[in-house]
Amino acid sequence: MTLEPELQPESSGQSYAWTVVLLLVPVALLNYLDRQMLAAMKSSMMEDIPDIGTAERWGLVLGWFKWVYAALSPLGGYIADRFSRRHVIAASLFVWSAVTWATGHVSTYNELIAARAIMGVSEAFYIPAALALIADFHPGRTRSRAIGFHQMGIYLGIIVGGQSGYVADSPDYGWRWAFSCAGLVGILYALPLFTMLRNPPRELSGEEKGMSPGGVLRELFSNSGFLLMVLYFTLPAMAGWVIKDWGPDILKQKFDLSQGTSGSLATFYVQIPSLIGVLLGGFLADHLMRRTVRGRIYISAVGMTMFLPALLGIGQTASLNFALGFLVLYGLGWGFFDCNNMPILSQVVRPELRATGYGIMNLVSISCGGIADWQFGKLRDQGYSLGLIFGVFAAVALISVVLVLMIRPRTDLDRTQPV
Repeated sequence: MTLEPELQPESSGQSYAWTVVLLLVPVALLNYLDRQMLAAMKSSMMEDIPDIGTAERWGLVLGWFKWVYAALSPLGGYIADRFSRRHVIAASLFVWSAVTWATGHVSTYNELIAARAIMGVSEAFYIPAALALIADFHPGRTRSRAIGFHQMGIYLGIIVGGQSGYVADSPDYGWRWAFSCAGLVGILYALPLFTMLRNPPRELSGEEKGMSPGGVLRELFSNSGFLLMVLYFTLPAMAGWVIKDWGPDILKQKFDLSQGTSGSLATFYVQIPSLIGVLLGGFLADHLMRRTVRGRIYISAVGMTMFLPALLGIGQTASLNFALGFLVLYGLGWGFFDCNNMPILSQVVRPELRATGYGIMNLVSISCGGIADWQFGKLRDQGYSLGLIFGVFAAVALISVVLVLMIRPRTDLDRTQPV
């Protein structure tokens, strides 16, 4: 089966390439909205569902989503590479939105676990397909900026989700209302998205159409650049998931804040800088690419270097103001890192394998993120200090700087003219 030859970038030019990004930004927002709502409304959900019980069991709620999401990400990427990215994206949005709505109606710990696991199934198909689609339409000098604009939707989703603690505290609404509304919005957006989104003119050759999953895996895992990219994508994400999922609770307990206040601070002081970071990092990376093929690698490494003092500071400081300042530095560095992952992957992997490659990156990264969430809750139950935990995260970030600088880009991979 070949992809649908629905739109030619040569005729529609740069305009539709950016339309694709604009269409996907709201989807990225919804993709992360429900994840952050879970973190911001933790206290209310644990009170309403008493058999959750402990921080470790809450960590398993967070972890189950990630493990299922991770396990199916390579499958989602493979399907997007072999068939229609447009269909994968629209169907994924519809299904996960229905599950988001259903999450607002669970009444037990096991039902919540099941809802999060099903959510992982549906969301696993989106990110690899969406980022590969954007990379297809932006093969040249706009790629990092285009990915950065898409990632803005993720940060906006986290910011909006971070305010859900106030909704959960409200006697007129509550956490169930928040999940129900978010689900309905996604269901309603799925149809116009499917109608307006198009696939790129990417015809697969006979050999590529016949590539089995085993053949795809052999090609990817014999690629040293891809293996380095998997490690680089994974190691910083362990700290990233803990900050996203546990940040509101860390601030609430450490500085005696309300659920609404801690949720807002933990999101605003990371996600606004991250939003700025993806825009600035994307611009700098695309600009530096005019001088060196390693431009995106260098900008990503700069972002990772910002992690070192940020993570050490978050773990050690006893001042709320300093903690927020370190969160700002972390968020800015994350933005530099985030907008360049798919662009760097595109420099070491063929276009026909990018969604699968990103899916494998998700598999490894999010599996480790789920373990990090679970173990962080367990370590906190056992009384380990934040300073020790985040000190380990900082050491991992230092290793990551070395890894990304070891990647050697190829210059023969894009087969279309830059837009």
